[in-house]
Amino acid sequence: MEQNQKVEQATGDAGASYVKHTAKDSVFTDLFGNTHYLIQLYRALHPEDTVTTEQDIFDVTINNVLTNNQYNDLGFRVGNRLLVLVEAQSTWSVNILIRTLMYLMETLNQYFTENGVDLYRSVKVEIPEPELYVIYTGDKKSVPKQISLKDEFFAGKDVAVDAKVKVLTSGESGDIITQYIVFTQVLNEQVKIHGRTRKAIEETIKICKDRNVLKDYLESRSKEVIDIMIALYDEQEVMDRYVANEKKESEIKATVDECQFFGASISDAIQRVASKFNIPSSIAESKVNQYWA
Repeated sequence: MEQNQKVEQATGDAGASYVKHTAKDSVFTDLFGNTHYLIQLYRALHPEDTVTTEQDIFDVTINNVLTNNQYNDLGFRVGNRLLVLVEAQSTWSVNILIRTLMYLMETLNQYFTENGVDLYRSVKVEIPEPELYVIYTGDKKSVPKQISLKDEFFAGKDVAVDAKVKVLTSGESGDIITQYIVFTQVLNEQVKIHGRTRKAIEETIKICKDRNVLKDYLESRSKEVIDIMIALYDEQEVMDRYVANEKKESEIKATVDECQFFGASISDAIQRVASKFNIPSSIAESKVNQYWA
C-alpha cells in the first residue's frame, strides 16, 4: 500500500488540489501545492512523459528541514522519480547545493520510514531516482546551468559523495517555470516602485494577468496571494527592524568603548551617545552604564 499521501484535496477552484495554507506559505509553495500546476511543472521538466496525470503525483514536501523559518522548497514523486526543487531568490550562492542535498537526504529518510524500509537487511533496497533542481529568480545574468558538489566545493576531486543540481532560469516560452520567474520579476519591479505594500502586490497581480502570466492561478487565488505576501512582508519588516536595532546597539557599544579608551568621563560619554544617536539623555545614560566596563 502506498504510504506517501497524494497532495491533499481541498475545496477551491474547480479541479484544484491545495495543501493546507499557513501563514508561512509562499506563492511558490501555494502555486505548486496545486496538482493542476504541479503537473505542468513536471511536464516542463519531462516533456517526453505524456502519460503521467495529476493522480500519479505524490507530494513529499518537507516543512522546515533546516530552520523554523519559511523557505521555498518542494518535493514530489512521480513513478520511480523523486524530484526536489529549491528556489533561489535575490542572492545567488552555490551554498544552495548543500541545502538541496540536505533536503534530499531528509526526504529519503522520510521515504524509508513511511515505507517501513529496513536498511539493516542484507537485501538491497529500492529507492526512487533523485532529480535535483534550483529555480533561480534573482537578477544575476550569468548562472551555470548545472552545479555539482565536487566541482564547487572540492575542485573537481573524486570525493566520496557528489550531487548534481540543474539550475532553471527559464523554461520554454510560456511554460509554468517561465511564468513563475516572470511573476517574481514583476513583483520585484513593483516593490521598487511602491515598497513592500499591498499596492505593489495588487499591481503585480494586475500586470501578470494582463500579460497572461499565471493568469488562471492569480484569478482564482488573488486574495490568498495578497494574504501570503503581506504576511511575508510583515515578517521581513520585523526582521529588518531587529537587524537595524542590533546594528544600532552595536554602534552604541562601540561609541562607549571608544570614549572609555580615550579617557572620556562617563558624563562626556553620555553626552556623546545622546548627540550621535539622537536619543534622550536618560536613555543614553542607561546605555553608557550598560556598556561601561
